Amino acid sequence: MTHASDRGLNAPAKVVLASLMALTALPLATAEAQTPSFEQFPILIQCKYKETYHAFYISRISEDGTATYVASERMGGTITLDGKAKATGGAGGGSCVGKTLAELRASHQAYDLKP
Repeated sequence: MTHASDRGLNAPAKVVLASLMALTALPLATAEAQTPSFEQFPILIQCKYKETYHAFYISRISEDGTATYVASERMGGTITLDGKAKATGGAGGGSCVGKTLAELRASHQAYDLKP
């Protein structure tokens, strides 16, 4: 009896199929370990800009590990696990710009989601 995956496949196709099957057997943690996850970033960062406090909520994490935060009035910012906060969208920046995640947490401006 022939296995369904072996029927009608030439040798190179069998090699490709075997490689794909091996990749699907890898645990997801292997692929995810390379990209930062939402668990590593605060859910909210509070910043003061022009005498008003704004709550910036995490929106996305790009493949390069940059987290994007957004607030009202089309304000936003980015930060990486080992970098400093930057303003985006034309805002001049506020009390968060130039701080690391450790500094934002120490100054009680970053709020993590805890179970």
